[in-house]
Amino acid sequence: MAAPAVHLTLSDAADRPSVQHPLQRAPEVLQASLPDALKEGRLSGVAVFCYVFVPFAFGHYLSLLLRNINAVLAPTLVNSMSLTSGELGLLTSVFFLSYALVQLPVGIALDRYGPRKVQLVLMLVAAAGALLFAISHSFPQLVAARALIGLGLGGCFMSAVKVIPTWISPAKVPSVHGYLIAVGGLGSATATLPVRLALEHTDWRGLFILLGVLIACSGLLIWLVTPREASLRQAKAPTVKSVFDVYRAAAFRKPVALILIPHTVFFGIQGLWIGRWLADVAHFSDAAVAYLLYMSMAAVIFGAIAVGLITEAAARRGIRPLDLAAGGIALFVLVQVAIVCNHAPSFQLLAVLFTLLGTITGMEYTIVAQSLPREMTGRAATCLNLLIFIGAFLVQAGFGQIVGLWRPDLLGHYPAIAYQVAFGVLVLLQLPGLVSYVIGRRPVKCASVTLILKEEYEISPLRPSR
Repeated sequence: MAAPAVHLTLSDAADRPSVQHPLQRAPEVLQASLPDALKEGRLSGVAVFCYVFVPFAFGHYLSLLLRNINAVLAPTLVNSMSLTSGELGLLTSVFFLSYALVQLPVGIALDRYGPRKVQLVLMLVAAAGALLFAISHSFPQLVAARALIGLGLGGCFMSAVKVIPTWISPAKVPSVHGYLIAVGGLGSATATLPVRLALEHTDWRGLFILLGVLIACSGLLIWLVTPREASLRQAKAPTVKSVFDVYRAAAFRKPVALILIPHTVFFGIQGLWIGRWLADVAHFSDAAVAYLLYMSMAAVIFGAIAVGLITEAAARRGIRPLDLAAGGIALFVLVQVAIVCNHAPSFQLLAVLFTLLGTITGMEYTIVAQSLPREMTGRAATCLNLLIFIGAFLVQAGFGQIVGLWRPDLLGHYPAIAYQVAFGVLVLLQLPGLVSYVIGRRPVKCASVTLILKEEYEISPLRPSR
């Protein structure tokens, strides 16, 4: 993770507001250990990486790890707690529900109190949920603990999105957001093979105790290390009305109309149905499916970093991020069209390409954050996250309902036509936003030309003749 530090160089550090580090009131021994730049309210690129990016990225890493861990723990939980398939599904999905419900309160809190304070409280809540999960002995206790984990981890990504633009130049935001998403992909990858290896040395209860300790340490690290903005003291408390102002803002609605549905498709399908498609249609073994899913996690890491770097390069050539996102989404939809066509020799490639190109939807966070005033970024990010997680839940559940319209074979595999129809429905849902964006770009240019000609016509009689 040392390499990304070169991309965090501040271009306008001198213009940033002065900061007061939380340890400035600490004992002299601790105060003496702080870097001089941090005491004086100045942060170099290396300092931003160490004191801002790393603490918040570590929290995001743990969030993705906990979100996906049940995929590996499912057999162990079923055997030790005697869970049915329905109970296992509810236990896993309650994380997404609680995560979504906490988004709006977290957005208001981020704008009012700042990411540093909010993350300390939320990570301690998540740590308590992990410890409660470790000592649970009944299904209701497990559900309550899992919901508490989702509530506590609900601010990890949004707090990072809020704090990053504060300390780096706007031109570097896309690449740094890409690094952040890549760290999340690393967390998802850790939830697969590394977790399985950890279970060889401890049981699932011991694993959750360890994760609870790591989550608490992450919150304390953010509180002790991350500098605080003095301007937050005068911040006006956001209201519920201000949250609805985000949804009414044209700068919010335009990228959402293009990217939201592909984003929810990526989240909802990549986490479950790509694996089932490989098993049911391509007839890969469980080991082969696990390997391809692990490769997909690597594609998330590579794709997230590549999207950030490409966005910066495109901006230097005058290409808008939203135009770049439209091109990426078009390719993403084409991959799904290929899946609908059921081109057998390309099953492995299509599975990895789906995840690789799906990372383009992560630009939605950057575009929204850069399009709205700074004081609204926390609310905007969490409003967006609320829509994404609710949409991902609907996509994941709806896809299963469509596939379930067909009968499985004796081995429990659903026919290819079931997945072709389900993916076809997803393609039809994504096309209107993409087509509307492409068509909508042309009238704007024509209207501007018409306005100029109209003004020229109206004022030309007032000009003196030569």
